[in-house]
Amino acid sequence: MNETKRMIPFSPPDIGEEEIQEVAETLRSGWITTGPRTKQLEKNIADWIGTEKCVCLNSQTSCAESALRVMGIGPGDEVIVPAYTYTASASVIAHVGAKIVMIDTQPDSLEMDYDAVEAAVTERTKAVIPVDLAGIPCDYDRIFEIAERKKHLFRPSGEIQQAMGRIAVMADTAHSFGAEYHGRMVGAAADFSSFSFHAVKNVTTAEGGALTWRAIPGIDSGELYRKFQLLSLHGQSKDALQKSRMGAWEYDIVDTFYKCNMTDVAAAIGLVQFRRYPEMLKRRREIIAVYDAAFRAIGVETLEHYTEEYSSSGHLYLTRIPGITPEQRNEIIIRMAERGIACNVHYKPLPMHTAYRKLGFGIGDFPNAYAHFANEITLPLHTRLTDEDVDYVVETYKEVLRDYIK
Repeated sequence: MNETKRMIPFSPPDIGEEEIQEVAETLRSGWITTGPRTKQLEKNIADWIGTEKCVCLNSQTSCAESALRVMGIGPGDEVIVPAYTYTASASVIAHVGAKIVMIDTQPDSLEMDYDAVEAAVTERTKAVIPVDLAGIPCDYDRIFEIAERKKHLFRPSGEIQQAMGRIAVMADTAHSFGAEYHGRMVGAAADFSSFSFHAVKNVTTAEGGALTWRAIPGIDSGELYRKFQLLSLHGQSKDALQKSRMGAWEYDIVDTFYKCNMTDVAAAIGLVQFRRYPEMLKRRREIIAVYDAAFRAIGVETLEHYTEEYSSSGHLYLTRIPGITPEQRNEIIIRMAERGIACNVHYKPLPMHTAYRKLGFGIGDFPNAYAHFANEITLPLHTRLTDEDVDYVVETYKEVLRDYIK
């Protein structure tokens, strides 16, 4: 095979015959909506992460929005979120009618400027949504310190806020399923954690997500689970599985809620992916090690995925090329594509998008986020890459960058 004709997609789903067989069995079972497979996936995730409960929905976005709604966050409230992230981190704040308070990154890190977070907390602040970008856990200890120091400003509304007694840490963990922070699984570090199982994520259910939460003193986790179920099924007091039992048709609609449940067809994929995941995580770590050794040696800036403090899920491999312009960054991506390698950019900061400009945000107020974006290129990192593919990405990227790194 001519190496120049090799085609390496950016992030294809790693689906095999085992997933296909599980989906086929689900279809033959006669139960394809939310049912036993969804419930089993929820149990598997909760047991693995170490939380009392987990709820699986149709997207990370649904999980994050549901958490805000269960917390009683809405109009008149403020929620802090980074500018350097995907829209789902912030759009859920708008969905519930709260005010988006956007924070720049640190000059030398893709994490939020935590000093700016602390300064942004007011009596209206009800939550902060940190983001585990690329699968690397944010500094949860620092965020909880801020929440504790600012307790005197907190004005709770509702039972759960009253029980928590401080702003909630509601992490966007879309990238970090399987990551660890200070000896705990991500998903048990924040108050609420919303994972994504979208097609490009480490574990996929085609579309889907999972929400986990830490125990809140005085609040029953089983009751919280029931609230999330109501939100995801039109406020219906019984799901289809419960209604299917003989003589159990009767139900109530307790409120005018939403429709965002996970199906058993999706959960079937997730159950197999979950069984395979330890080996998938291991493979991602191997690829990152090869990339790090090759690219750091030529001056490419990369993220630290594995330290004594945390272990990443290895979701994305972000690189920054010192000194290049956004135009040169785009040239590099095109040249990589011409050699059959699909690259991406993570992320175009939120204030650069029309929706957030309409809300009054401007990129001029977020210089660090823009600086990180301007020279960032994300390379393929997925478990369908062979050793030969990885070598080809390394050699091709190094060759292309010779014209840009001085």
